[in-house]
Amino acid sequence: MLLLGTSGPFGKYIALPVSLGIEIRALLALFFLLLYCKWKGLSFHLKKRDILPILLSGLLMGLHWTTYFKALQLSNVAIGMLSLFTYPVWTALLEPLFLKTKFQKIHLLLGLLVLVGIYFLVPETNLNNSYFVAIGFGIFSAICYAVRNLILKTKVTDYQGSVLMGYQLIIVSVLLLPAFFMYDLAEIPGQWKGLLGVALITTALGHTMFINTFKHFSITTISIISSIQPVYGILLGALFLAEIPEWSTVFGGLLILTSVVIESVRSYR
Repeated sequence: MLLLGTSGPFGKYIALPVSLGIEIRALLALFFLLLYCKWKGLSFHLKKRDILPILLSGLLMGLHWTTYFKALQLSNVAIGMLSLFTYPVWTALLEPLFLKTKFQKIHLLLGLLVLVGIYFLVPETNLNNSYFVAIGFGIFSAICYAVRNLILKTKVTDYQGSVLMGYQLIIVSVLLLPAFFMYDLAEIPGQWKGLLGVALITTALGHTMFINTFKHFSITTISIISSIQPVYGILLGALFLAEIPEWSTVFGGLLILTSVVIESVRSYR
């Protein structure tokens, strides 16, 4: 969660068009992951029935990243990360449909608590307000992320997390390849620190470790516990980007993170 929590500060720090930044992130992370898989001798062979779901998960991952980074560019680290973390709500509602698990009413209540927290993040319901639009992008990103996680939950028993993440990075890299021909590439060298950080720390290490946890917990439990990420992200944003959240943002974030504590205790018991 600490490694994934760096996504907000890195995403806000990188001053490139969203699709170009994500493309470079995916290519760099893929390079690191391929080195790791070669070192470990991991096979990239897929069963025929798994090809389509993994392709779909890669498409959802690309949508998640691009809309999330757009939310960060339109607002700040706190708003971008906290709006993304509506995804436990969508996960709790969708998990019984995807994985045939029993629906638990407590997850719906925790999800509603997250939504109340989001309410305090919204400055005004006006499409001319960049923060309001950013929250919309963040929520759409959350839905894509929730569905992607649910799909991968069914595959982690058959494949290593690094292999699954590698395939998603390949798909994202191919889909966003036109970005190299659409934008000026002269600014890329000046952004190398942020791009290297988000590729290695957030993506290659953080996301791979995150997928591996799917073997041990339900997706709903993982998603709610992972809501601790905005705390790390906001603290890092305050330290390195001098972004101090407003009190309404802090209160909304506290409501969201209350759900983390409740679900963590339930999971431990």
